Amino acid sequence: MLGEAVINIVNSSGDTMAETEVVESYPTNFEVWIEEFNEWQTRVGFDPSWLGDYRFDIKFDWDTAGNSIEFGDFEGMPKWDRRMQIPQQNIRDAIISMVSVQGDTEFASVEQQNHLLDTAPTEYDKKSALRVMCEEQRHGWQMAYLLCTFFGEQGVREAGKLLERNAQEGTRILGTFNEPICHWLDFFMFTHFIDRDGKYQLKMLSTSSFKPLAASMGPMLKEESFHLGTGANGLRRIVKQGVIPCSMIQKYVNKWVSTGLDLFGTDDSTSAQWAYVYGIKGRYDERENPGDADREHLNEASRELYFQELRDEMKRISKARNEGEPELYIPSDKFRRGIGKYAGKKFTVEGAPFEGSEKDWRKYLDSILPTEEDEELLVNEYMQKEWIQYREWKDN
Repeated sequence: MLGEAVINIVNSSGDTMAETEVVESYPTNFEVWIEEFNEWQTRVGFDPSWLGDYRFDIKFDWDTAGNSIEFGDFEGMPKWDRRMQIPQQNIRDAIISMVSVQGDTEFASVEQQNHLLDTAPTEYDKKSALRVMCEEQRHGWQMAYLLCTFFGEQGVREAGKLLERNAQEGTRILGTFNEPICHWLDFFMFTHFIDRDGKYQLKMLSTSSFKPLAASMGPMLKEESFHLGTGANGLRRIVKQGVIPCSMIQKYVNKWVSTGLDLFGTDDSTSAQWAYVYGIKGRYDERENPGDADREHLNEASRELYFQELRDEMKRISKARNEGEPELYIPSDKFRRGIGKYAGKKFTVEGAPFEGSEKDWRKYLDSILPTEEDEELLVNEYMQKEWIQYREWKDN
């Protein structure tokens, strides 16, 4: 019954627009990949019966993809529909890499999260999380389909690797997607911060010069909006319930924000510059921003938009707190960074250089990040109560 309820919601979520094409038949190499996918589900502990009547449809929104290349050195030329239209092998390799990384994150998040279903605080949260995992797998299917259908043997090999790497073994491409999601507070942080980053990555690919990739993004973005909404809604309900102190919630905010910022890459990334030159990945606001792109700071520009959005969202979430609780905030973008000009440097959550010994630094981190004692208190005391505001699941 759980799967059926979730699937009814998923299939009525707005992806039935007339301009969205659903692929009805698959090439043989993708059919073989599907068999490997079924084995992957069993291997990572995702029970296919949870899907109910949900289908992993391959969807394209050709209308929003555009017909002409929108930026870069090929601007104004027709977008590429097939591999052989792509003028250079290095451009093909760059597209394959981007599709592979995107697909890798989709399957990784299911590996990170599916163990939480048995401990969901409410039926609403259980069904919401399952919907998220169904749609993440569909997004992974979409990327595997692109690889198998458009990029020959090289694409088939890369599609196979999407199912070979494993978050539980720490072998996913991006470090964030190897991080353990230990409990539901981590889940809501992840969907709020990391899925919000996912929205940025998908929108930057929605103007791609490779038309099948651009056309994939519209349906994925519609579904992704539910994922990050699940995170924001969950955090708001936790804050409003008032069982978990805001001082503890803040520690988990501090833990997850830096990983989301790192997902944008280095500030002066040459790969981002070349992706823009090739027209395969644009700015987050490419279609809304008439100005010329600063090609040397593409990642930095998108990260700043994301960072401002986080600050605005946290202000809204914090308004739900009980009287006497401290206001929640987003830590400085200099704090605890693993990538870029601040990587490995010691800054406080306010952004000031940390002054003190290594021992002092460790003590400071223990005061602002979750400790083992915090984890034990969270799981064994706070989460034994009604720690999140109840919400009713309504089938559509």
